[in-house]
Amino acid sequence: MKKRLNRIARDTNLFLKRFIKKQKKSELIIPMKYGLFSGGKKIRSKILIDIGLLFKVNYRSLVIIGSAVECIHAYSLIHDDLPCMDNDSVRRGKPSTHIKFGESTAVLAGNSLLTMAYEILSHKDLNVSEKTKINLINKISESSGHLGIAGGQYLDLSFEHKKISKKRIVEMEIKKTGKLFSFCCAAPLIIKKRNKKEIKKFENIGAEIGLLFQVADDLIDNKGSLLVAGKKTGKDKKKGKATLISLLGHKNTIKYANKLILKINNKLKKYGSKSKNLSETLEYILNRNK
Repeated sequence: MKKRLNRIARDTNLFLKRFIKKQKKSELIIPMKYGLFSGGKKIRSKILIDIGLLFKVNYRSLVIIGSAVECIHAYSLIHDDLPCMDNDSVRRGKPSTHIKFGESTAVLAGNSLLTMAYEILSHKDLNVSEKTKINLINKISESSGHLGIAGGQYLDLSFEHKKISKKRIVEMEIKKTGKLFSFCCAAPLIIKKRNKKEIKKFENIGAEIGLLFQVADDLIDNKGSLLVAGKKTGKDKKKGKATLISLLGHKNTIKYANKLILKINNKLKKYGSKSKNLSETLEYILNRNK
């Protein structure tokens, strides 16, 4: 598992470094690279490649699409850490981008990474039809804006210190984290021109995987360490964040996460041993704090 993750991280970073190197230089490149190459595990790209294997999608194409996903993810983290958002000074064991470069630079670097994702998906390096590129860009845009990451972050902030129902917490966490995983699960099917019903099925699987990831992240924050998390822990409780842990408790949230894994695996049964890598990734997501 770690070898596969390391390979995906290496190949993704290599593509991104080459892509950035070909661009005209600007003062924002350094803070962009700081936020982008910060040592993340590339789990979203791993999910993308796991699903891609089910449908025999070209590995290089998946790495390119994964590179766009990592740009979106890095942008969201840079903005999430800002004082007006979650106000985190440490990210992946080092100073957050706004601490290192200042708030305004962090905002602009995040914006630039967001738009660079669209550059990557529309670039000639991605060897798919123009119509497929447009479909991918439309889908990743939905995942990033008010229906996805941005909308989820808005709900996350507005739910602080309030009594929120389980349904609304799940809705928030799927928007904030699940939608980008939905894109990762839908992209291989979009490339293979599968029907809308099948694409929707895998979008839903992606939403559940994203929910699992967010639940695992909340569990790390609740009882994990700075060393494991790469950021300060215990902050959700201090800020009165609406999480499943605050509603269900730590033990019941672990049970909830295990049921999610079972539910996802049941949906993948028809693919037999081909889905083994994905099943291993799900277990890794939940247990990565151990």
